Amino acid sequence: MYETHAAVIGTVITDPVKRETASGEAVMSFRMASNVRRRDRESGDWVDGGTLYLTVSCWRRLVQGVGASLMKGDPIIAYGELRTNEYRTRDGDPRTDLEMRASAVGPDLARCSVRVDRSGRLRVGSSSDEAAVEAAAVGEAATCDRNGHGSGEVADKDVDEGVASLTG
Repeated sequence: MYETHAAVIGTVITDPVKRETASGEAVMSFRMASNVRRRDRESGDWVDGGTLYLTVSCWRRLVQGVGASLMKGDPIIAYGELRTNEYRTRDGDPRTDLEMRASAVGPDLARCSVRVDRSGRLRVGSSSDEAAVEAAAVGEAATCDRNGHGSGEVADKDVDEGVASLTG
């Protein structure tokens, strides 16, 4: 079992890929990179240091959130259990891969801004009309573009009207 927990700040370097295990459980995986930067005292310039690469695997409820939210290039913070996988390439060369079994993944708000979609919290009744309004609210929620700017924004009054029609 995994025992070392860590938080890694970095960038998604591959689009997340969803697959199923032999038992039918969904897992979403992607690669991320974390770069070290430091200021050179002599030149005053920022210098790149080493890069940590790791595979992040997401299970259960995290699969849906990551699949709907992340893509290559996104700045993220991932937290989970670390382990190394040792294997041999087809040529017989030994390799080691660092893997994180994530328990939390989110945007790095120091490098982007997002608008949180809270429409999933609406749990009012079960009529098909209410479900349709809730689904519409989910579909119209604003998202963060790759430059960290909101796009497709819906006015708060539109969301409030959708909630009002659900509750009253």
